[in-house]
Amino acid sequence: MQRFLDILLSGLALLVLSPLLVPIMIVLRLSGEGEVFYLQNRVGRGGKLFGVYKFATMLKNSPSIGTGTVTVKNDPRVLPLGRLLRKTKINELPQLFNILIGDMSLVGPRPQTQRCFDAFPEASQARIVQVRPGLSGIGSIVFRDEEDMMHASGEPERFYDEVIMPYKGRLEEWFVVNQGLWAYLMCILVTIWVVFFPRSPLVWRVFPTLPVPPAEIAEAVNWPAATPHR
Repeated sequence: MQRFLDILLSGLALLVLSPLLVPIMIVLRLSGEGEVFYLQNRVGRGGKLFGVYKFATMLKNSPSIGTGTVTVKNDPRVLPLGRLLRKTKINELPQLFNILIGDMSLVGPRPQTQRCFDAFPEASQARIVQVRPGLSGIGSIVFRDEEDMMHASGEPERFYDEVIMPYKGRLEEWFVVNQGLWAYLMCILVTIWVVFFPRSPLVWRVFPTLPVPPAEIAEAVNWPAATPHR
């Protein structure tokens, strides 16, 4: 059923969003470095690498510059239009093609580069590769402001490896254990909701059994217990 919904919904999304996607492709072709898509190897189901499609938002050789495959806030490698595409997550929409061909699902753990995947605890890695990676999912929803969190820490790479990825791994493990049609549909609805209301703590209300975030990021991820006035 989930695979059927992946094909149906991603196909409909590409059709509905084509008036948005085509102009973006034209603008990217005529600006920046002239690249429209960026194909990057990510870890998929079974631990196999596959090419994930994104709109080109960074310099071509960005993996060899600065923080490599980890992107930080105000990253100088990001192109002008790329900032808007990344902020709105529009840069991820070409992954609808990955969903159609079966590399990904609409919902699942976000596919990571090898360097980022290796930052997950081993137990999390073993769970995550049991399912198709997703365009959105619990980890993506909770960490929608990941770059801001890293910037605020003052030590972005250390904070990413020692705080964000261990907890994100627990979130993705939770999804693999609790996956099903209800979780699939609710993740889609919550993803749409937080696009319009990015500070909403709705994910914690819809999924009350999610792992409790560590103190270092509890307020940043809008965990209700950290913000009782809401």
